[in-house]
Amino acid sequence: MIFRKKNKDLTHGSLGQLTWRRLKRNGMAMTGLVIIILACVVSVLGYLITPDPTPYANEQKPELSIRAPGSANRFLLVKRNDPANRRNFFARMLLGQQPVFDSYAFTSYRFTGPDIVIREFTGGESEGEPAGFNVADVVYEIDDLSSIRYDEANGTIEFLVTGEKDIRKVTVADLRKKIEEDHLVTRTFLLGTDLLGRDMLSRLIIGTRISLGVGLISVLISISIGITLGAMAGYFRGAVDAAIMWLINVVWSIPTLLLVIAFTFVLGKGITQVFIAVGLTMWVDVARIVRGQVLSIREKEFVEAGKALGFGHSRILFRHILPNVMGPVVVIAASNFASAILLEAGLSFLGIGAQPPVPSWGEMINAHRGYILMDKAYLAFIPGMAIMVLVLAFMLLGNGLRDALDTRAVDARTSV
Repeated sequence: MIFRKKNKDLTHGSLGQLTWRRLKRNGMAMTGLVIIILACVVSVLGYLITPDPTPYANEQKPELSIRAPGSANRFLLVKRNDPANRRNFFARMLLGQQPVFDSYAFTSYRFTGPDIVIREFTGGESEGEPAGFNVADVVYEIDDLSSIRYDEANGTIEFLVTGEKDIRKVTVADLRKKIEEDHLVTRTFLLGTDLLGRDMLSRLIIGTRISLGVGLISVLISISIGITLGAMAGYFRGAVDAAIMWLINVVWSIPTLLLVIAFTFVLGKGITQVFIAVGLTMWVDVARIVRGQVLSIREKEFVEAGKALGFGHSRILFRHILPNVMGPVVVIAASNFASAILLEAGLSFLGIGAQPPVPSWGEMINAHRGYILMDKAYLAFIPGMAIMVLVLAFMLLGNGLRDALDTRAVDARTSV
């Protein structure tokens, strides 16, 4: 008889180590985990990696409405005379930054004396009206345009920069060179633009933050309430169990979406209200699972030993029982995370979730749903795919965690 050596990697170690080793062997679960990690990285970096770093990625260019993915336009960057307050690294990452330059899409340009004249892009085949800008005003912040003096004979411009006392004198040739090098740029819209001319990729990236934020906060709220009520019902039983189960059954009987809508109407519209409303409707599943687990574990010998040693109910419950029920809670948390993302997208689609200009994926689908039957269906398809991929990732990870935490599962490669 031939005996096979047991795989010690799957039989030795703490519960966390064994769970991670089993999870790594599940390819689908690891794929979901990688997608979630990438989404978290994108969400954290936020405005640092978006082509449009303005708050909510809301720089509107009506002339660039519904540009196809991969399209490019040339822009003239003109120094703003009322620059926004500069933010530090973390503030830019979290809140975005108002642009320092005003950008004008154009099709052609020419220099005429001290001015640069562009033909503005109108979105159609015909060229727009010409628009002229003083080359010094393009490069520098100049509030008082009357301070600009052009010396045609010497080819120089004198001007007073805002906040300075001394008049600057620069050659027109130098200003033209600087404009061609730094102020005439080409921007490519990898995913195109939306109905208002906003960059779709930027809004999709910030939408990732909204979806993950709703999922995280909602899951934290639901787990806190569910664990507390479920543990109390399972441990104390009797009247406490009956009262909590009555509440669970009442909430369970109401459709989740209708309950979320009701909470939203009470709390008001907005992304913060969505966080709370979704979290207050998802605790029922957690409470039922925790109750069932606690009912089973409270009869174990180590619980009886704790009571015999004189330990209080809180110590037995929180230090000895609850750590043994966190496995199923982690699995249900992954499922609730996916459900929260879907609920938020549904509420935003209905117009009672995240309010414009917040770039929610559901709101993006709602704004462009009319293009689904036209040749611009990608406007609604792209955010829809983002929702599907992220929800699928959480479901795959949840299924993988369920299998990895199942101590009764026997891997054939560990058998003798």
